[in-house]
Amino acid sequence: MTPCASACKACWSVFDLASKEREIEQLEARSGRPDFWLDQAAAQAAMRRLNDLRDEVEPWRRLERHVGELGDLLDLALAEGDASLGAEIAQETAQAEQELDRREFQLLLGGPYDRKNALLAIHAGAGGTDSQDWAQMLLRMYLRWAERRAYETEVLDTTPGEEAGIKSVTVQVAGPYAYGYLKAERGVHRLVRLSPFDAAHRRHTSFVLVEVMPEVASAVEVTINPDDLKIDVYRSSSAGGQNVQKTSTAVRITHLPTGIVVTCQNERSQLQNKETALKILQSRLLQIELEKQEEEQARLKGQHVSAGWGNQIRSYVLHPYNMVKDHRTEYETSNTAAVLDGELDEFIAAWLKSQVSG
Repeated sequence: MTPCASACKACWSVFDLASKEREIEQLEARSGRPDFWLDQAAAQAAMRRLNDLRDEVEPWRRLERHVGELGDLLDLALAEGDASLGAEIAQETAQAEQELDRREFQLLLGGPYDRKNALLAIHAGAGGTDSQDWAQMLLRMYLRWAERRAYETEVLDTTPGEEAGIKSVTVQVAGPYAYGYLKAERGVHRLVRLSPFDAAHRRHTSFVLVEVMPEVASAVEVTINPDDLKIDVYRSSSAGGQNVQKTSTAVRITHLPTGIVVTCQNERSQLQNKETALKILQSRLLQIELEKQEEEQARLKGQHVSAGWGNQIRSYVLHPYNMVKDHRTEYETSNTAAVLDGELDEFIAAWLKSQVSG
């Protein structure tokens, strides 16, 4: 057995492939029953689960078949003394090992919502105009990261800053495991630099809060009582010219039990803005529930759970030296330009691995 094949078998043990395939068989059997679609919500949830399981299992099975074929070819090459075939097998094996490494890392993304799309919200904090500029820098960083992963992005709502940058922005990030990866970015991000907005060019520290929420696929996942909502409409803000809104299309929704306020003004119609705002609200409520579960699990483990603006997860220092450091994992790099251009995978990987080891 090749090292790659041995590693595959070890991964399959962790992945528990057999139990997932049993669940697929059970769901397929359920979906074939005459009464399966009588409960539409339950049926849709079961089909989503079935599709997710198939998407998880099939790549492993393909890798298993490929590794088995490489083993057979290796035996043939050894038997015939075919050096050229051996070189080809070595190249194919290296590629299979890279795929295995990628699959191994994906095992860290086993949460119930990790496969989902994500809603990313960025809010300028302490630091005035510098903080709003920092929020826009982070928006660019995450858009570049998403572009590197071939994820689709859509800016759902933006509040521009008075002088520069943005006060807040909400972005949909669509792609496999978008939430699983981006949840590593939740928290306060701190920037230290010489301020371009200070006439004396002094060093300033700015703070921005990044929120990450799983996109809610259906109303079944989060139920909102219409009586708990206060909905206001107003005219969308605009830079002027022909795009100035003459009618009230922007929507502000207040969730009375929690006090959460969601706005949307980027769509053309009031109905579209309302639907988008409701989607964002559902995701926020789901994220609150997930955080409660995390806090309870940590409490049972005896870990201290803290939250708030004093809790920066990462510092980006551009003066007097260059350094980006994650305070949760101690991972750091001096290549600040690359990080701000979207090279975040090492930070995300370090955090995900720390959650397993922790």
